[in-house]
Parts: sequence; C-alpha cells; structure tokens
Amino acid sequence: MPPLYDSEAVEPLRDELTYVGFRSLADDAEVDRAMAEAEHGTALIVVNSVCGCAAGSCRPGVMHALQNERIPDHLLTVFAGVDTEATDRVRDRLAGMEPSSPSVFLLNKGSVVLGLGRHDIEGMSAQEVADTLRTAFDKECLARGPSIPRETFEGILPVEECGSAIPPYQGN
Repeated sequence: MPPLYDSEAVEPLRDELTYVGFRSLADDAEVDRAMAEAEHGTALIVVNSVCGCAAGSCRPGVMHALQNERIPDHLLTVFAGVDTEATDRVRDRLAGMEPSSPSVFLLNKGSVVLGLGRHDIEGMSAQEVADTLRTAFDKECLARGPSIPRETFEGILPVEECGSAIPPYQGN
C-alpha cells in the first residue's frame, strides 16, 4: 500500500522526534529488531502523525518529557500515513491497543505500562502530555536524562503544520 503523504513533506515533523533522540523505523524488520532490543528495559514508542494534535500536543509534550532526569532506554517512532509497513507492524506488536495516530506507548520489558491514543491526546495540552509521561518515566525508567542537552532543546522551533498543509503522496 502506498503512503498517504509525501515523505519529504513530513520530514520536518519526523525530524522533531529524531532530533531529540528517537530512532525512526521504516519497515517490519526494523520494528522487530528495535522492539526485541526494547524488551530489555524501557521503550517509548510514538506513532507520529500529520494531524493538529500531533503538532500541538503530542510531539511538543513528548520532547519536553525527555528533558526529565529519568527517561526510557529506547526511543522509537513510526510515521502513520508514511511508514505504512512499520506502523502496521507496531500496531500488530501492541495487540489489544487501539490503532490511533498520534499515539504514545511506554513499555517496560515489552509490556505496555502507559498508552495515550489520539482520543487522550486531543484533550491534553503539550504540558499535560509531558507531565503524564514524566510521571510514568519516574516510576518505570532508570536511564539518565535528558535525551539532549537543555541548551540544544531550547533551540528547537516546533513545526506547527497539520495535515491540511501536507501534500498527498504522488508516486515516485
């Protein structure tokens, strides 16, 4: 199945997360390897999206949360509507979780300990997303944060585009 959105057009939205330490996964094999590694510790998985709540609450909240003293061992992301194979694989691996984008999952030794779907994120501010994640990180995670130095983080200018500004995929 072809992607819904042009990969180059969503690159700035993907870059926000990779810049703060996320590993972007593009296919089944990458998802399987990353999730196998993540079974030994904690992992934060973000299903990224072009929607307004991803730009307004999800990505900024996740990025702020990673300035915490405790953070997950593994930071993984897929982009719904672009990384179709990888997104489907993450959703398969998190069986029982509602397919939703954006969504955020914190896993501890492979088990979901926190899940925020679009229906949760839409009603939250970026600060509320960050606070929710920081509380879970403090309880579940042992890795030392922040994910990037504070000075670097403060230089990030969030992308505030939503899906209406992203062109659809037109083929190669």
